[in-house]
Amino acid sequence: MRRTIPAPAEAPAEQLRTEFAFELPRGYVDDAGTVHRAGVMRLATARDELVPLRDDRVRENPAYLTVVLLARVITRLGGVADVHAGVVENLFAADLAFLQDLYRRVNSEGHTRAGVACPSCGHGFTVDLAGGGRPGES
Repeated sequence: MRRTIPAPAEAPAEQLRTEFAFELPRGYVDDAGTVHRAGVMRLATARDELVPLRDDRVRENPAYLTVVLLARVITRLGGVADVHAGVVENLFAADLAFLQDLYRRVNSEGHTRAGVACPSCGHGFTVDLAGGGRPGES
């Protein structure tokens, strides 16, 4: 006698988060002197990581890979209509470091949360680096 085994119940579909809002620590200053802090970074594709390797600027200076890669995945930065390598080149070092860390977190680790500790009392807690809040805000 054959028994029919019921199919396993399908788990509810998990939504894949592909865009991450952020707020730069310093902000990009455009030619008119306007500061742009709020932005959005999307998940990188394999193509985003491969195409810059054919870029002559990256071939001449491998450190330029970061600039080209971030320019591909940052979809919005304040009122800047076109985020390109020239925009990323003109970010302050603190903002570039912030974006590199955010890129690593969302593309390698899959999240934007980080464990931190209060410098005064040592209490540990988790913050969302892409949350857009300023230090000290909850």
